[in-house]
Amino acid sequence: MYLAVDIGGTKLAAGVVDDDGRVVVRDRVATPQRDVWPALERLILRVMAAAPAPIIAVGAGCGGPMDTAKKTVSPLHIPTWENFELQAALVEATSLPVYVDNDAKALILGETWCGAARGETNIVGVVVGTGVGGGIISNGRLLSGRLGNAGHIGHIVVEPEGRPCACGGIGCLEAYACGPAIEAETGRPPQRAPIAIIERTGLLLGRALASLAAVVDFNLAIVGGSVALGFGEPFFAAAQAEVNSRARLSFTEHLEIRRAELGELSPLVGAAALARRGVLGVA
Repeated sequence: MYLAVDIGGTKLAAGVVDDDGRVVVRDRVATPQRDVWPALERLILRVMAAAPAPIIAVGAGCGGPMDTAKKTVSPLHIPTWENFELQAALVEATSLPVYVDNDAKALILGETWCGAARGETNIVGVVVGTGVGGGIISNGRLLSGRLGNAGHIGHIVVEPEGRPCACGGIGCLEAYACGPAIEAETGRPPQRAPIAIIERTGLLLGRALASLAAVVDFNLAIVGGSVALGFGEPFFAAAQAEVNSRARLSFTEHLEIRRAELGELSPLVGAAALARRGVLGVA
């Protein structure tokens, strides 16, 4: 059994996942404005107490940036966590081995383990939710990068003279596609966004994926997250159409976009996949 932790800007989730990727216990709370760690620790202890069998390791998916050398996280949508020592806090709370990585990297590991990317070896995973994150598997290896931040597709520039982004840049995909940006623009929560916004969000994701495919050479993109999955078919159709229009090199022209098969469970299964990878040394 693995303890899976998913840390987002709007919700904190924890669960117990078995060796076949089944979520057997889960719980969640809204992410508080302050005192995020105490709320998360209470949630984790509650879930651990309900575990039906011993837990061997902890996996945690969290928004970035992060610094693997210093073992800190600085999620843009949890401003009180700048350089927060998440791994150390989880070890102290659970007394278990802990593996922390970006939430989108966790998603693609989970989808490769028991979701829409089974058997695939060249994939990008994207989470479109409170933020926009990405993870890349190339020739079967999860790319990490210098400080653990490889795959941050949310900060590919899709509108060069566009909006300011929370990262400090201009025109990033995240400045248009994440839930808070959509709500700020429309005055509505993302689930009530008009069709024009849904299709534009898909188009901009497709634009970013086409650019990334030319650099990384992958043939499949798995997309999850509350915004993407909530938008549904119009979003995915717009993203695929934009990829088809822009990814015209011989090695990019068959790039396929699929929905995350694990749906709302994908963050927890993905976090468990981080722990499984750490314990077993598997992809």
